Amino acid sequence: MEQEKVKVLIIGSGPAGYTAAIYASRAGLNPVLITGGEPGGQLTTTNDVENYPGYPGGVNGPQMMIDFQNQAKRFGTDVRYGMVTAVDFSGYPHKAIVDDKYEIIADAVIISTGASAKYLGLDSEKEYYNKGVSACAVCDGFFYKGKPVALVGGGDTAAEEATYLANLCPKVYMIVRRDELRASKIMQNRVLNSPNIEVLWDTETEEILGDGDSVTGVRVVNRKTGEKKELAIDGFFVAIGHKPNTDIFKEYLDMDETGYLKVIPGTSKTKVEGVFVTGDAADKVYRQAVTAAGTGCMGALDAERFLQSKELETA
Repeated sequence: MEQEKVKVLIIGSGPAGYTAAIYASRAGLNPVLITGGEPGGQLTTTNDVENYPGYPGGVNGPQMMIDFQNQAKRFGTDVRYGMVTAVDFSGYPHKAIVDDKYEIIADAVIISTGASAKYLGLDSEKEYYNKGVSACAVCDGFFYKGKPVALVGGGDTAAEEATYLANLCPKVYMIVRRDELRASKIMQNRVLNSPNIEVLWDTETEEILGDGDSVTGVRVVNRKTGEKKELAIDGFFVAIGHKPNTDIFKEYLDMDETGYLKVIPGTSKTKVEGVFVTGDAADKVYRQAVTAAGTGCMGALDAERFLQSKELETA
């Protein structure tokens, strides 16, 4: 297999990967960035981004990621479309296989593989994605201010997003599969004490309804009685969790029970020297473009300092 040696390898794109690339390039580290299967990450499936500083008129998600990529390229980042299919962090320097075709040997690796929102798997959900269906209330809730919405989920994230939406929307239907919430007691209390949140217990989503251009309603079914009803809504939010794209690192890095990679608090460092994690691959709390970009900066600075210390060791 063909081999290539680089100083810094960035696995994944999106705000974290591209920001790491900008900083690493400006530091003269000549990074190679492998975009991953979804170049630009979750933002490439987002039409309007209005909460990222520097875009006063808002920006289209894919265009924003093109801007990030062009800025990284401007300073010399080698952006390559492809997928890292395996890694070997058992020795130093580190190794990564790209598209099962060639091997990159890197002195430092910055992981920016992100996370993917979980969806219900309905055809109507796919049809109306970005036309009223969203997996991020904080990102998209503003667009439904003054309009009725529905949210599916029963955990802490769902409860948090439901209460967030309740501050914007006159009516929030919370669709819960069980007869109780999995959320913490304090979050349950917030939901149950919000007068404009109606919890639909033992209920599943059967179909998201629309006019072809946008969501107009949702049909739900009670799991115990079989009763079906249609709710008139303008927005449908899915809050059933995210899956971090971290499977290839399981053998080498610490992660929590859901797959989020663990870092030394206050840094982007992992337990393996020279391997750093940025963005949603490690962040299950905030999951915003601006926080991902911030950790991308941290990853590049941590990598730069690590490489400087290595040079001093061998000097």
